[in-house]
Amino acid sequence: MRTPTQRTPEHDDRVEHRTANGWTVVSVTGEVDVCSAPGIRETVLRLMDEGRRHFVLDLCEVTFLDSMGLGMIVAITKRLRAHGGSLTLTCADPRILRVFRIGGLRTVYTFHTSPAEATQHAPKGNGLEGWPHAHA
Repeated sequence: MRTPTQRTPEHDDRVEHRTANGWTVVSVTGEVDVCSAPGIRETVLRLMDEGRRHFVLDLCEVTFLDSMGLGMIVAITKRLRAHGGSLTLTCADPRILRVFRIGGLRTVYTFHTSPAEATQHAPKGNGLEGWPHAHA
């Protein structure tokens, strides 16, 4: 059964979330930069306060990602790790993946090409116990 997508009021149409197979999928559209990163972080933290621990950050519709966006993702990861959560990312855009590579984070995160692929299996335990070390 598909859970309806919910828009977050503080971000208009740029951030939405839904639940799929035990994951909270947070979809971001447009630019992830100094202006939008704090709001995205607050959305995830609010969802964590509601008890959610396993997240997919869907970056498939992101058109730009800067160092502030990377910092926000690292901050979310640290918070999730401290609370026994997990985070996986979706993105197939080589330009966005290049930002992760340049920032030294491409091998640290698990990337999927779509939210459907990322949520195919239910989350198991703590997916961040080895973070920030590269995946084998």
